[in-house]
Amino acid sequence: MQNKARFSNIFFAALLLFVAPGRLPAQTPAKEQGVPSPVATPQQTPTPTGNASDNDLAPVYGVQGVLIETLAGKVVSEQASDQKFNPASSIKLATAFVALRTFGPNYRFTTGFWTDGSFDKANGQVVGNLYVAGRDPSFHHEHGVMIARQLNSLGIRTVTGDLIVAPGFTMNFNWSARASGESLYDTLDAMRRSSEAVRAWTYERTALGDQSSLQTVPSLSVMGDVYVGSVAPGAKLLLTHKSSKLTDVFKVLLCYSNNFMAERIGDSLGGKDSVTRQLVATLGILPDEVQLASLSGLGVNRVTPRAMMKILRGLRAELQKNKLSPSDIMPVAGVDPGTLEDRFTGPAWQGSVIAKTGTLVRTDGGASSLVGQMRTASGDILLFVIMNQHGSVLRFRSNQDYLVMQVQNSRGGPKAFNYKPLALTMKLADTESISGSASSELGPNVQAHPNSP
Repeated sequence: MQNKARFSNIFFAALLLFVAPGRLPAQTPAKEQGVPSPVATPQQTPTPTGNASDNDLAPVYGVQGVLIETLAGKVVSEQASDQKFNPASSIKLATAFVALRTFGPNYRFTTGFWTDGSFDKANGQVVGNLYVAGRDPSFHHEHGVMIARQLNSLGIRTVTGDLIVAPGFTMNFNWSARASGESLYDTLDAMRRSSEAVRAWTYERTALGDQSSLQTVPSLSVMGDVYVGSVAPGAKLLLTHKSSKLTDVFKVLLCYSNNFMAERIGDSLGGKDSVTRQLVATLGILPDEVQLASLSGLGVNRVTPRAMMKILRGLRAELQKNKLSPSDIMPVAGVDPGTLEDRFTGPAWQGSVIAKTGTLVRTDGGASSLVGQMRTASGDILLFVIMNQHGSVLRFRSNQDYLVMQVQNSRGGPKAFNYKPLALTMKLADTESISGSASSELGPNVQAHPNSP
């Protein structure tokens, strides 16, 4: 296969590590997860000169696409930039771009809590059903406990009817509305609440320094069963729960490469076809440069390094328009937990790379990507796209790191971005609950309850 390549001499030796498609001896696969848990990656141990270790420089077999540019658009290194590769989870940057452009960075997903019943103040009972409707992809155990606390503040401690959740409601990354409803049913009730839910609530409140919320045990008992259905006509709104801001949701999503959250947000954008149309219309990407099978990166997606560079630039521009930076939503290597936690960890390199990974162990014979920006001691910020497939993802990752480090060394070495990390738990805790129109009829009229101090 002929690759149209242009690259400067400083990278020639590094790029020669890739040869014609082939196979390496079997290795333990590293898999990018769709749940919040760090991905196992080889430890990057730079030498004093910034080169990777001898182990990292072992031959790597497969095919590769590279595009590295200055902020002004000058090409620093280029290899097969118009050839289509599987971007894996780095395609989540496209989902983020379209979501920010469509909803705005401060958008919050809302979940409404309704009732068709009456309120018995003496017994703290709603005589009727409790309805839940919303499509928040970040709704978890701790938010369910928060809802119990907010309903308690309205004087509600028991619902005599059923818990009815809308078809789009999900909780704890579970696609099933029924299972999500059952999880909420148990989480609301202190007598049924799982130890996992208790730990999540305690951890969040402790991280926020909100010890006062831990002095009481919120609890709401629903006496009936769990069903999936629509909100009854004429039902009254008790409470509206708002998620964290979209930028905070994406920070968690991209750090852990959460497939569930990406697909849920993609659905709210109209799905992969709608996202593809918007990429083509707004970024000048040719229709044959990008084909999406999913918005999480699972499956057989196709995109060229050149098109991915346009996506990265579009995302940066959208963030800049809102006075935000890539580190507000993307992982900072060696600093943030998740997929880049164990890469670029040397003292000089820590915090000098902001990027999104992509990993598919089996699809396309093994696919890996790294897309983002690096900072150098000379003051440069360079944008890069590195895509690999048909080989070992472990070797791909090591060589991606090596290429980035070589670029930094050619410009005086690495330099950390100005970034102050914030615990990701705190980002998903920046929620709001606002009492609905029925609150004045039910009890104390609590106007707003920010979840963070």
